[in-house]
Amino acid sequence: MPISRVLCRFRVTPWALVLAALALGAGPVAAGTPVGSTNVTTADPTVPRPLGKPCVVQLFTDVTFTDFNSRPYSYTPPASCKGSWSKVVLEADFSVTAGRQFDRTANLWLGGVNLYFGTTEEPSSAVAPSWHVERDLTDYSALLRQSGNGQAIIGNIVDGTYTGVIHGSAKLLFYPTSILAPAARVPDAVYPLGSDPVGSTVALNTATDSLSKTFSLPRNVERAYLDVFAQSQGGDEFWYTCVPDQYADEVEECGGGNFREAEVSIDGQPAGVVPVYPWIYTGGIDPYLWRPTTGVQTLNFMPYRVDLTPFVGVLSNGATHTVAVNVAGANNYFSATASLLVYLDAHAKQINGAVTKNTLVGQPPTPTIGDTLVTDSSGNVTGNINTNLSRHFVIEGYADTSHGRVTSSVEQTVGFADTQGFTINDSTFRQISDQLTTATSVSRSKLGFLLTGEYDQNVSYPLHVDVNEQVQPDGSISLATTAHQGLQQHRARKLLGLTLYSSDVGNTVDSADTLLLDATGSTITGHNGQQSAQTYTFRDSLGSCYRTDVASASGAVTSYGTGQGCPDRTNRLQWFSHPDGSPDNGNTVLGW
Repeated sequence: MPISRVLCRFRVTPWALVLAALALGAGPVAAGTPVGSTNVTTADPTVPRPLGKPCVVQLFTDVTFTDFNSRPYSYTPPASCKGSWSKVVLEADFSVTAGRQFDRTANLWLGGVNLYFGTTEEPSSAVAPSWHVERDLTDYSALLRQSGNGQAIIGNIVDGTYTGVIHGSAKLLFYPTSILAPAARVPDAVYPLGSDPVGSTVALNTATDSLSKTFSLPRNVERAYLDVFAQSQGGDEFWYTCVPDQYADEVEECGGGNFREAEVSIDGQPAGVVPVYPWIYTGGIDPYLWRPTTGVQTLNFMPYRVDLTPFVGVLSNGATHTVAVNVAGANNYFSATASLLVYLDAHAKQINGAVTKNTLVGQPPTPTIGDTLVTDSSGNVTGNINTNLSRHFVIEGYADTSHGRVTSSVEQTVGFADTQGFTINDSTFRQISDQLTTATSVSRSKLGFLLTGEYDQNVSYPLHVDVNEQVQPDGSISLATTAHQGLQQHRARKLLGLTLYSSDVGNTVDSADTLLLDATGSTITGHNGQQSAQTYTFRDSLGSCYRTDVASASGAVTSYGTGQGCPDRTNRLQWFSHPDGSPDNGNTVLGW
């Protein structure tokens, strides 16, 4: 039974200000002791905050989601916190009543811009889970300075079969500026790519479908970035287990291949690449794998930020330009959204420039396929199917700004390596999926011949899923699954060749369970051996240190520890850091 069936440029703040902020120190991170709990428990950090009382704007309170209609709300900026903010944080709390319910996709929107994207926890007959999510929205401050309309979208069915009712509340917290928490260096404008004026994702069913928007941008754009979400759904939910079409019948697996990658274009010209994370939802493969600890980012996706700064000379020329996203390999379907963030040159009315080099052009995302499959005379299948792709490209452009001619370049190497191993005979269907997606990128800015700034980012998404189905003599089935998900991220910011700041995120989840099914393969009769463990770590070069470990067995937390390896075994995070792995191109304290 196949798995699919079972389921820049840098501007430096004066160092005196930096030292003043650091004198405040990193704040300790509170930790609970949830041992014994069957409720949702993860090791993920919350968004760190500066000192001071925030202004709070409630978006909605205890709204129920029982159908596929959106839940509208209105937004007005906080009257008592006008002007700039040091940090803006979204907090949302969700719950679902005990009973039977699928995991559901959740979105929050404002003025067409996505504020939150994630999925929900599945309940059980005895557990009504609740969970809390946060997102750093500081870079979206330009959007939040204006009143607007938003909506929450959590499509849900409640009837005689599916009984779980989802509840949700959400608010925005605005932290006022101070000498220790200065105003964030944020984009001057935020533009959604979607066509819905309030907000909604776009379905990308094939590789040629696109999420796109045609813009008339200001004539003085000096930096530009695109935040991209690409979430697999429907036939693509288990894309990481699929095989190329020519093998699908032989190994009894979904076709369409297992390579997925989001592509960004400007006016039809390739402009960037987004590695797709293999998110697994709480109903994925075996629901017991994710109780009470979910997979990596399951409840709270993070966008991938693409640096489009080499194109700013073109984007500022006064003509309309179309920015688009498509998903290579999409096979019904991906749910996508993206937001364009631009910084403006306050001292220039017109920026001129051009793209001078783009080696991504002419490098289509076409993986190489190979196999070692052997099918004997009895129809037994053993062997592997391998899918690989590696691309290196450089995109470079210049812009004549009020500071002079700035040359910006993005150099990136993206890699994808996947092996699907099969053992198929009368009593066994075993599939081992090993996948590794990597992206190494360097953004550089030069003023004349002087290298002024550099931003390095390395991400790695390892995934291992082993599904071993055994048919017992009485025809019943045992389905043993082990899953390993990982996310590693390294970032470094440099000025004139010197590293000013670096950070590292590590997040791993290991889960195992054995489902027991009747002879039809459609009815679960029980399960055993459930266990899971998550470790989340974060460090930066300015003293932040975070580690939390959580383990569970039989659906309940068995151990929970914080601070291992940190000074005094205490988690401490600088308030301006991004331990959740969210984009940070507008760093507050260091000012780039």
